[in-house]
Amino acid sequence: MEPKTPGRRSPESAERVRDAERTKRKLIDAALSEFAANGYDGARVGSIAARAGVNKQLISYYFGGKEGLYRAMQREWLDDERDQAGPDVPPDEVMRWYLHDTLRDPRIGRLAMWQALADDEPEEQSQEDVDLELTQMRVRQERGEIAAELDPAAVQIAMMGMTFAPVVFRRTAKRLFGIDIDDPEFETRYGDTLSRIIARLAEETEHHHERNTES
Repeated sequence: MEPKTPGRRSPESAERVRDAERTKRKLIDAALSEFAANGYDGARVGSIAARAGVNKQLISYYFGGKEGLYRAMQREWLDDERDQAGPDVPPDEVMRWYLHDTLRDPRIGRLAMWQALADDEPEEQSQEDVDLELTQMRVRQERGEIAAELDPAAVQIAMMGMTFAPVVFRRTAKRLFGIDIDDPEFETRYGDTLSRIIARLAEETEHHHERNTES
């Protein structure tokens, strides 16, 4: 019998790790559906487990309960956001990524609406995270991507609002565009306009600089 190599998992152990990761993945996805449908207070652990097809005791085992699962779900989205929407990514590409992500999975927009209505929901995003986002927006402003006369906090809110708007006003969007928001044509048409809006913000900065130079 060959001795086990130190530090290496046995096949059985490795499979258990994969099973655990798959179960956690199922629970996080099911949690997004349940929280988006019912909000934090209305969500039920049993319903989340049923959506995932697992025993509800696993929620406590892996996440410590409903709040821990909620925070893990938020944390996953925030980590993805940091990877895809960092300060080095052009602002129009950031907008297109947010829009694509929101249209691809409208649960994100619905969850944001629940969070806006309930101030007592657990928040994974700390004040430090918010301050970092604002700092990144100021860096964009210094690079000339955002007009110098615009409030970066207001621009941040406006960009979020424009990407979530189709989900919040889905019926209105369908009447205006003549197609539903899950139609690829909608993302193209609406996204192109958002890119042009962001480009105009940069143009204002250039004009502002030209006026200052002339004076």
